[in-house]
Amino acid sequence: MKLIYTTAILLTYLCCFPGASAANIENGEKVVNLNCLTCHKAGILGAPKIGSAEDWAKRTPKGIETIETNAIKGFNNMPAKGGNFQLSDQDIKDAVAYMINSASDKKDIAKEEVVNKPNPVSQKDSTTRVTEKAKTPKKPKISKSMQFNRLMKPPSEWNPPPFEDGIHDPDGEGAYALQAPKEAFAELEKSSSGNRVDWVKSLENGLIAPRYDAVDETKEPLVMDLNIVREVKGSMPNVVYPHKQHTEWLDCANCHPDIFVPKKGANSISMASILMGEQCGVCHGKVAFPVSECRKCHSQNKKKSLIAGQSK
Repeated sequence: MKLIYTTAILLTYLCCFPGASAANIENGEKVVNLNCLTCHKAGILGAPKIGSAEDWAKRTPKGIETIETNAIKGFNNMPAKGGNFQLSDQDIKDAVAYMINSASDKKDIAKEEVVNKPNPVSQKDSTTRVTEKAKTPKKPKISKSMQFNRLMKPPSEWNPPPFEDGIHDPDGEGAYALQAPKEAFAELEKSSSGNRVDWVKSLENGLIAPRYDAVDETKEPLVMDLNIVREVKGSMPNVVYPHKQHTEWLDCANCHPDIFVPKKGANSISMASILMGEQCGVCHGKVAFPVSECRKCHSQNKKKSLIAGQSK
């Protein structure tokens, strides 16, 4: 009966809030399909899933205006406007209304009423099932060192000392001998993401001098000043991959050919695979800035005429 209750709450909010009734649900669906499915379809990084009454019922008590504001300005793991700043505030409000509406479909209520309606004949079996479910062991907690995208943390957890970072052994003496990141990074260029250091700018300004070869300290990097542009469907800006900033740190063999085949059209890249730690996700979210910083990669804006043609 829990789902019936949460769905009823969602319907109440849709009816009572003027912002929801003024929203364009049809436009909201288009916005969601072009921009929001990567996270909201599967519930990646804690995003409320499309069609999940339970997920949205946890948020609607805050008021639909709060949900809209969080979606427009960004909240927790979600970047402002989902990372697409070409969307208007009204587009975002429409998208929110569509997702809440999809989680409170009256047809789903009818289905749940049939499924959960008590049956006098099978009441005993129903009680047995509830008891068995209660006995089901809980899933074990995952160690922090095993969590993907470990750089996506609240401010209170940024750059903890080695003996508290979930990577080093807190029982080993070596973890206490290492310099704390906050102290080591203090003089470097600041960033608003990842471990809060702008490593590229720090390198450009001579604040760091990474060794290009582990053995030969005199070896110079082979820097390629080459940008690869990957066109993106929908209204999201195209992805620009700058070889220069990467080859100042890494030898080509780090990526080619095991991660990326150096041939046009040979690599099928998706946000889903990146979020699972593949392709760009091999580094980003682990030792490089997290994938929540959408505009760092989606940096080539499209012409408005092109966007309009794709959205039809």
